Amino acid sequence: MKGVLLGTICIVLLAGCSPNSSNTDQIRQNTANATRTAVRDAKAVTQGVVDGIKGSGTVNLNTASREQLMKLPGVDQERADRIVANRPYDRSEDLLKKHVVPKSEYDRIAGQVKTK
Repeated sequence: MKGVLLGTICIVLLAGCSPNSSNTDQIRQNTANATRTAVRDAKAVTQGVVDGIKGSGTVNLNTASREQLMKLPGVDQERADRIVANRPYDRSEDLLKKHVVPKSEYDRIAGQVKTK
């Protein structure tokens, strides 16, 4: 975000200091273009942060491979194999009901798993 803002400021300063850019309409247009680009980039950064907070990229307990399951915190090969062996799951809480993971482990991964 700082980089985008710094880049916009540099473009504005360069446009204002250039001897060939004495036309105020051209300066205004260049600034508007730079601002549009900065806003677009800022929106993309913001959406990335929102996606990260929401947990996009969650792992589907019913379709994930063992390797994908092992990327979850605290899930080793043995635990991943147990998750696969106890499929299907209607809800992520089924990991507890089927005694696949203890509550402490479920609490760590609950926001990172889904079933549909």
